[in-house]
Amino acid sequence: MSNLGNYIEIILGGTPKTDRVDYWNGNIPWASVIDFGDHKTIYETEKTITESGLMNSNTKLLQAGDVIISARGTVGKVLVCGRNMAFNQSCYGLRTKDPNKLDQGYLFYLMKDTISYLLQKAVGGVFDTIIKSTLENVPVSLPSISQQVKISSTLSAYDDLIENNLRRIALLEESARLLYKEWFVRLRFPGYEHTRIINGVPEGWKSRPLSELTDYINRGIAPDYDDEAEGIVINQKCVRNGRIDLSLGRHQSRQFSSVRQVRVGDVLVNSTGEGTLGRVAQLKTPVENCTVDTHITLVRPKAELGIHYFGLAMMAWEPRFSCMGRGATNQTELSRSAIMETEIIIPPNSLVREFEVFEDPIYREISNLNLQNSRSKNARDLLLPCLMSGEIAV
Repeated sequence: MSNLGNYIEIILGGTPKTDRVDYWNGNIPWASVIDFGDHKTIYETEKTITESGLMNSNTKLLQAGDVIISARGTVGKVLVCGRNMAFNQSCYGLRTKDPNKLDQGYLFYLMKDTISYLLQKAVGGVFDTIIKSTLENVPVSLPSISQQVKISSTLSAYDDLIENNLRRIALLEESARLLYKEWFVRLRFPGYEHTRIINGVPEGWKSRPLSELTDYINRGIAPDYDDEAEGIVINQKCVRNGRIDLSLGRHQSRQFSSVRQVRVGDVLVNSTGEGTLGRVAQLKTPVENCTVDTHITLVRPKAELGIHYFGLAMMAWEPRFSCMGRGATNQTELSRSAIMETEIIIPPNSLVREFEVFEDPIYREISNLNLQNSRSKNARDLLLPCLMSGEIAV
């Protein structure tokens, strides 16, 4: 038995030395805990930094293949860098000192296997934090390099399938958005050649506020966090790129009314603070014992509305929602009343039904791929500790 610090280099993240605007929005990914999601390899990040910003920062550039672990706030999430990238002080980069003693691919799964240990050792008041010495002192007993490679390859087969399905999901989602854009933004819907346009809107289409189109609009609950509880609460980190990433949700034990249980077709709108304000995503698959927290507004369409049309119409509002907040910096709020007053264009029912016929197979396939990923994750997570402990030989 030895300590992990004997085998790895721990690379510290940092920040630019000033808050200069010209240091941001460059071509270098800038990773932080908000970029950790339900995937293995990270290629893109929410923020990017310029070359001059990197030069004037106290961080180093991670290389493709390096492991990155979240160390503050949302701790214990692990990813592999798919390309060179910088990262902030909420993360650590991990790189093997000697590939002949510790395989870099195996290191990723070794860190996944030690998450519970790291969580127990996390310190801090407001934010849980993994300190550098905790990582260095993780006890490890390494198998031979050949065994490490076999274990990594076995587990990677599951992750490769998951990543491939995620790419397929992204393509399907893009096709759904493109059809919406073609029909309802470019107005190239079936029969458009014979439809009059009046004040920029096809004849028969009506603008209606969400207050008339929904059965429920409200903020979520103040959760009682409990890692052992069965309940799940969705927070603002879960809503990104039009998707809901439940891996970033938290378990909680507070009871809530049935009306607050999220349902298929519900639209979630991030409603507090800068950065994530106004993000929109729609729940496409059922999740038991799940609700949203107080920083998210849950918007539930009436049963007679096509849920795919409604969800895509709401997502089209995301750029405007992000600018509708009121209040001081970091306390900006997107109010329930502002969302209720938001108007979307409603085409004739026949056209919405025709659109839903095209969209349904797309989202059924997305649901099937999500189910495959869930099963693959469960199988991988059951297999991982058995392989790492030597209980199952490869």
